[in-house]
Amino acid sequence: MISTNRIIIAIDGPAASGKSTTARRVARQLGYTYIDTGAMYRSVALKAIEGGLLESIRRDPGQVASILEGISIRFEGERILLDGRDVSREIRDNRVSREVSFLSSLKPVRDCLLVMQQALGRGRGVVMDGRDIGTVVFPDAELKIFLVADARERARRRLLELQAKSEGKTALPDIETLEREILERDRADAEREHAPLRKHPDAVEIDTSKLDIDQQVEMVYRLARKTEAAG
Repeated sequence: MISTNRIIIAIDGPAASGKSTTARRVARQLGYTYIDTGAMYRSVALKAIEGGLLESIRRDPGQVASILEGISIRFEGERILLDGRDVSREIRDNRVSREVSFLSSLKPVRDCLLVMQQALGRGRGVVMDGRDIGTVVFPDAELKIFLVADARERARRRLLELQAKSEGKTALPDIETLEREILERDRADAEREHAPLRKHPDAVEIDTSKLDIDQQVEMVYRLARKTEAAG
């Protein structure tokens, strides 16, 4: 049953902690809209990579404005469209994973996507996941969740995800490489100047290291229903 007291649910956490899968399934169960903000940052990174602009932006971060001007990022169900093109698969490529922290650390990128994200959530009844949803995008969200998991488990999940998508057609990094990349991304996300990864004081922390996806979805779903009822 869809509640008449629709809320905003902010799910934050580091890479591969289960944010996106949990948020997507909770939104489906609640009849809410799911907004994958990580996919939005990945779309910007993909545009920089495909345009051959990554190195010039590294030398002069102000050049990122050329990517952001007129950019269109839209959601159609579980598809994400970048300038009208479905990039749902491309943005999950490991090359994008390696570069997204750098692009997302730039203030013009964060400012541009912040406006988009707040507009998407304004009607409430949304589940939004990312790294600064509860602290910057929607600090007044009625339910804030912070998912964590140990680095090796997150690397294992990322490897399984890459294996499923490659279907054995491409060589994949080993788990040690993925773990190093995840730890480096954790460091970059926590230390960036603009909107670093932080747990909001009101957020409920859930360690997913030993939980399967059904268990963590159920935990967040129950918290959401309780929060709806309290409102």
